[in-house]
Amino acid sequence: MAVSFYGRSFGSRLLVGTALYPSPALMQDAIAASGAEIVTVSLRREAAGAKAGDAFWSIIRALGVTVLPNTAGCRSVKEAVATAELARELFGTPWIKLEVVGDDETLQPDVVGLVEAAAILLRDGFEVFPYCTEDLTVATRLVELGCRVVMPWGAPIGSGQGLANRPALRLLRARLPDVTLVVDAGLGAPSHAADAMELGFDAVLLNTAIAKADDPVAMARAFRLAVEAGRTGHEAGIMPAREFATPSTPVVGTPFWHAAG
Repeated sequence: MAVSFYGRSFGSRLLVGTALYPSPALMQDAIAASGAEIVTVSLRREAAGAKAGDAFWSIIRALGVTVLPNTAGCRSVKEAVATAELARELFGTPWIKLEVVGDDETLQPDVVGLVEAAAILLRDGFEVFPYCTEDLTVATRLVELGCRVVMPWGAPIGSGQGLANRPALRLLRARLPDVTLVVDAGLGAPSHAADAMELGFDAVLLNTAIAKADDPVAMARAFRLAVEAGRTGHEAGIMPAREFATPSTPVVGTPFWHAAG
């Protein structure tokens, strides 16, 4: 069930964020319960406080997970590139989840700026995880630039809507069969994660649905099971939907009786 990101193999197909948790202890317990091996970290947040930052890093080190720094909150190409460069220096990794915000209300990615920033970072040796919309043209352009992972949203960040445009996501999967595709943002329920995995996506990334749940630890465990179930279903071969009923019990050779005349 392993998934590959830039040549590195991981057993879990669930990636989780580290923001919004009620407490560091709950964050630690929820991440452990999720089984996630990769967590996203905001450079702005973790580089800000000395004492708080040290406590955060102690938790992350104890979990033994891989850190995927992001450029969350960046609103220009210049800002995103500068943040990525700082993240590489701070975290010692070429990985960067690239985000360029295009709209303050929906937090929809600025796909033009995203492509431009990705091109700059790829030339500079980064391994880019671009966060984009479900647009096929944008995703294709990112792959042509050299991105081996693309992260289309399911719906706007924190909306909990699930897969708002399933046909477009299904098309992405069909047209980019050799690219690692991760549904990122908008998932609110474990069933949404299972849905993405059943469509053939390689992984899902989420934060709010776990961190803001009444019981983050239980919700993390639920998402873990949903991802595993969805992926297993996809690999097993999900039956196609049909317009009409099809008998599940064979009728050929079924015995029948006539009433006596």
